[in-house]
Amino acid sequence: MSEARRKAAPPPRRKKHWALRVLGWLAALFFLGVIGAVAAFFIVYQTTKIPDPNKEFATNTTTVTFADQRNPLGSFYEQNRHTVPLSQIPKHVQDSVIAAEDRTFWTNPGISPSGMVRAAVNIARGEQLQGGSTITQQYVKIMYLTQERTVSRKLKELFIATKLGRQQDKSKTLEGYLNTIYFGQGAYGISAAGAAYFKQPDPNKLSIQQTALLATVLNNPSLFDVTDPDPRTKKRIIDRYHYVLDGMQQMGTITEAQEKQYGNSLPSLKDLRKKSSRYAGPNGFLLDMARKELAQRGFDEDEITGGGLKVTTTFNYTQQNKMLDAAKEQPKKNAGLHVGMAAVQPGTGQLLAMYGGPDFLKSQLNWATTKARPGSSFKPFALAAALKEGKSLWDTYQGDSPIVIQGQKFGNELNTDYGDVTLMKATEQSINTAFYELVDKTMEDGPSKVVDAAEAAGIPASKTLEKDRQAPATVLGPDAYASPVDMANAYATFAAEGKYTPLHVIKEVRGPDGKVLWSDASVMKQQKQAFTPEIANLVNFALQNVVQKGTGEGAKDLDRPVAGKTGTAGGVAVEDRKENAACDGCKDGSATLTSWWTGYTPQESTSVLYRAGATGESDLDPYSDDPAFFGGNWPLKTWLAFMKAALDGVPEAEFADPDKDQIKDTSTPTYTPPPSTPPPSTPPPSTPPPSTPPPSTPPPSKPTNTPTKTKPTQTTTTPVIPSLPTGGTTKPKPTDTPRTPGG
Repeated sequence: MSEARRKAAPPPRRKKHWALRVLGWLAALFFLGVIGAVAAFFIVYQTTKIPDPNKEFATNTTTVTFADQRNPLGSFYEQNRHTVPLSQIPKHVQDSVIAAEDRTFWTNPGISPSGMVRAAVNIARGEQLQGGSTITQQYVKIMYLTQERTVSRKLKELFIATKLGRQQDKSKTLEGYLNTIYFGQGAYGISAAGAAYFKQPDPNKLSIQQTALLATVLNNPSLFDVTDPDPRTKKRIIDRYHYVLDGMQQMGTITEAQEKQYGNSLPSLKDLRKKSSRYAGPNGFLLDMARKELAQRGFDEDEITGGGLKVTTTFNYTQQNKMLDAAKEQPKKNAGLHVGMAAVQPGTGQLLAMYGGPDFLKSQLNWATTKARPGSSFKPFALAAALKEGKSLWDTYQGDSPIVIQGQKFGNELNTDYGDVTLMKATEQSINTAFYELVDKTMEDGPSKVVDAAEAAGIPASKTLEKDRQAPATVLGPDAYASPVDMANAYATFAAEGKYTPLHVIKEVRGPDGKVLWSDASVMKQQKQAFTPEIANLVNFALQNVVQKGTGEGAKDLDRPVAGKTGTAGGVAVEDRKENAACDGCKDGSATLTSWWTGYTPQESTSVLYRAGATGESDLDPYSDDPAFFGGNWPLKTWLAFMKAALDGVPEAEFADPDKDQIKDTSTPTYTPPPSTPPPSTPPPSTPPPSTPPPSTPPPSKPTNTPTKTKPTQTTTTPVIPSLPTGGTTKPKPTDTPRTPGG
């Protein structure tokens, strides 16, 4: 080798020298890092304090009462939990959970080194933190920290778990864990879980199979949801269930034979799809409505379920019970029949009572808040709109059937002819054709003005109403415009002399310290004059006449000033009913689909709606003894049963007097019936028209509650009053015109 090449080659010793120096520095840095990490660990460990328990474990149940603040309506809480001492939790229950979650629980220091390594690897990879947590770590996370998956939270968990493992007895930790861990189905802790899944809150009475399944689902109640019909979920549950049984066998809790026996099938469950029993029965609808309104008022879920709120509702305890009693008074044939009821206090918007169904747990469909076709009970809004336009109660309109509107034929209930009638008479007898002419021929943009009046009174705006602003049938409520709750509040606006107040069910909310957090005084500030008192009083006057001598005569039995209106959507003619008594597959227009009576006094407005079938769209007529299920029949009977009881002992109140000039009959009758065989709805020619008082006797300023000794002639011959006339009457003439909702 040449001298030059020897000089060019680096000496091997120098390579080794520099490599050793690098390794030395790395080793020094490593040991310094270890020393620093250990020092940091001990510093953090010494400064880490076990925090106070999470607020969820120190929460107060929110209580909900009736308006009297004495009778409870229900409660809301964050955790359905019943603490049980470890001494009362049998060994097989403890072992099932340990086998599922932490098989080294009794020997580990509260943390899992392998779990820590896995967490570190996940952090390095930027993956989600997961898995490897001991029972102590899970307990710490639940009791003291949050569920967020962050590095800082995981580090806190490790330090607190380590400290808790050194300072607290393992039995105490296990007891806390078994009483706080979430098992799904709204159940926190082993006792609540046993009650939720097996209707057995006593852990001592839970079988090995049952506890093994509970230990299975607690790992992830969503992933192992036993109510999920997905086969993949069922396979996950079975695999995890076998894993738990295997762990119990290894721990000596069960034998190999028992493991094989128990692994053949899962234990049977008990009604897991049901909601909390707090919502059981008809009052569950009230509690559900109260919870929803609390959220609307700005209370978050934590406050509602754990804030210890004292909630006072507007529901009247006595009236609610009276309404439940009244709801039982139904036709003998009532399978598939539904009634929805609501009572509102005029001037306050307070919902006093509500009946949405027999049991909230069996069906959450609330028949008192579900919208339906109001039929003729929508006519008072047309009346108010017309009066606002300057129309008079004594203006006359076509009462004969049918009438042509926008090229379509529309008729009266039973296709009855009435001749020319006043608006007052049309309201009393719910004459469709007169209202069609009023709204669609004499009022510019009439249907839209009816909608405006309805919304002003309290019917919630909706897409359905909006699309029907130009529809000729809008005046008769042909679509799902309103619910009984809506109608009760809208009619309450008339009772309050035109003042509209938003409907509400929460009266007051106080915090745990007794401080008022919200009251319905803020609702009263939203009150507005929807109609002038003059218009409202005229509407009240007309609707009192519906009771005195119209389709709502049965309401006179309340024996106090009453106003109201019937409503029927999809009415059927008697002839059609006889030809097709069963009416299988009846379409709209050939069957009675909704039947209403909404009546009110100055103190209370109550609406009753009857529907049939699972969706409320089936024929009502087969449930009635009459040819059709009119609003003046069962809806009025049910209303009367409630109102008599609700107002028992309440002093009688009078409606405000309307303008005397406005209630003077200035109409001139123009209709003369044919000389031969007058129809049953028309009095004899020698008798003045029913809507026109004798010339020598001025009309009363308002209807009276005491019936006259001689019953008015027209009420005995009109075919649209609640009970159809029998004997000596001619059948209504058949019609091929489209059927329309009627009174």
